[in-house]
Amino acid sequence: MQHQNHNVLDTSHIGRLLFKLTLPMFFGMFFQTTYNIVDAVFLGQFVGPLAIAGISVIFPLQMLTIGIGNMVGIGGASLISRMIGAGEKEQAECALGNGITFAVLFSIILTAVFLPTMGFWLKLIGASPEVLPFARDYLTITISGTIFNVLGSVLLTYARSEGNSRVVMVAYIMGSLLNIALDAVFIISLDMGVRGAALATVISQALAMTYILFYYLNGNSFLKIHSGNLAPDLKILKSIFAIGIASLVQALAMTVSAAILIRMAATYGGDIALSVFGIIQRVMMFSFMPGQVLGQGLQPILGYNFGARRYHLALKAISIAAIASTVFSVVAFVVLFFFPGPVMGIFTNEPALIAAGTYAAHRIFFVLPLMGFFTVGSLVFPSIGKAFESFIIAIARPLVFLMPAVLLLPRLWQLNGVWLAFPVSDTLTFLLTVVMLIPLFREFGKAAAAEKRGAAPAG
Repeated sequence: MQHQNHNVLDTSHIGRLLFKLTLPMFFGMFFQTTYNIVDAVFLGQFVGPLAIAGISVIFPLQMLTIGIGNMVGIGGASLISRMIGAGEKEQAECALGNGITFAVLFSIILTAVFLPTMGFWLKLIGASPEVLPFARDYLTITISGTIFNVLGSVLLTYARSEGNSRVVMVAYIMGSLLNIALDAVFIISLDMGVRGAALATVISQALAMTYILFYYLNGNSFLKIHSGNLAPDLKILKSIFAIGIASLVQALAMTVSAAILIRMAATYGGDIALSVFGIIQRVMMFSFMPGQVLGQGLQPILGYNFGARRYHLALKAISIAAIASTVFSVVAFVVLFFFPGPVMGIFTNEPALIAAGTYAAHRIFFVLPLMGFFTVGSLVFPSIGKAFESFIIAIARPLVFLMPAVLLLPRLWQLNGVWLAFPVSDTLTFLLTVVMLIPLFREFGKAAAAEKRGAAPAG
C-alpha cells in the first residue's frame, strides 16, 4: 500500500494524473461548496434576509480561521510533497506530525481569543442591532468547533500531498451530505434558525476530521502518524511557517479588507447590502471551485516533479491546470454575468434583494475569466517552496489592491464603488501573477532543455 501511494505521482502522463487527482477532489469540493450554498438557501428561504446578513458579517473571522488552516496545510503539504519526491519519507512523516501539533495549538488559541470577544469584533465589522443576534448565535457555535475545522482541513491537505485524493473526496462528501441533512432537520423541522445552521456545520466538520484522522491511524496511508513526530521540531516548523506564512498573511489581509468592505457595504447599502454580500460570497466560492481543485491537484504533482528535478513535467502540469481552470472560469462568467437574477432567486424570494444582487453581480463578476489563471498560478510558488514569491502573491489581492480600492472607490461612487473594488483588484492581481510567473517559466524551460540534452539541470 505504501509503495502504491508513493508511485501514484511517479508518472509522465501528467494530464491523466491531474485528472485522476482532481476528479475525486472536484466531487468532494462540489459537495462542500454546495453545503455552504445550501446553508444560505435554507436561511434565506426559511429564516429571512437578516439571517444571511448575520452569516455575512462573520465572514472576516471565518477567513482568519481558514488562513490558519491554509498556513499549516499548504506549508506542510509543500514540504511533504517535496520530501516524498526526494525520497525522504521519515522527514515527511515528521512534517506530518508537526503539522498536526501546529494545527491543534492554533485552534486552541483562536477559540480562546475570539469566543469571549466576538461581540466587539462583530460590531466593529459593521453588524447592526438587527443583524447582531444572528451573527452572534452562529459564531458562538462555530468558533467553539474551530479545532474540527482547522485540523480536518490540514489533514485533508496532507492526504492530497501524498497523492491520495480519494480519501479527501469521501471525507468532503460525507461531511457535506450530513451538513445538508442536518440543515433541513435543525432549520426546518426544529426551527433552530442560524444556530441550527452553525450546529450542522460543526457536526459535519467533526465527522470529516474524524474520518481523515482514522485514515492516518489505521495503516492505510503512505505516511504514518508517530507519537514522536508530534513533538515540535523547530526546523520543520520553521519550514512549514516559511511557506505557509503567505497564506496566513493573505488571510489576515483578507480579514481586514473584508471587514472594511462589509462596513462600507453596510454604510452605503444597509442590511440588504450585507445580505447581497453573503450571497455573492457563496456564489463566488462556487465559481472559483474548479480552479481551486485544479490548483490543489497541481500542488502534489508540481512539488513531486520539482523535488525530482523533472522540470518538463512541472511545466506541463502548470499549463494543463491553467488552461482547464480558465475554461471553467469563462463558463462561470457566462452564467453569473448574463443570468444573475435566477441565481439570486435560489437564495431569496425578496424582489429588492434579487434586484440588488443582480446589480452587484454585473460589477463583481465582470473580469471573472481572468481568475481561472490566477487561482492556479497563485499556488505554483508555494508548491515548489518559493516563500518570498508566495508571500507577494498572497498579500497582493487583499492588501495591496483590494483594500485601497475598498477605501477609495466607495467615497467616489458609494455602494457601486464597493462592488467595483472586486474587478479592479482582480485585474491588477492577475497582471502581477503573470509578470511574476514569466521568469519562473523561463527558468523551468531552460532546465527542461538541459534535461533533453542529458545534462543535470541547476537546482
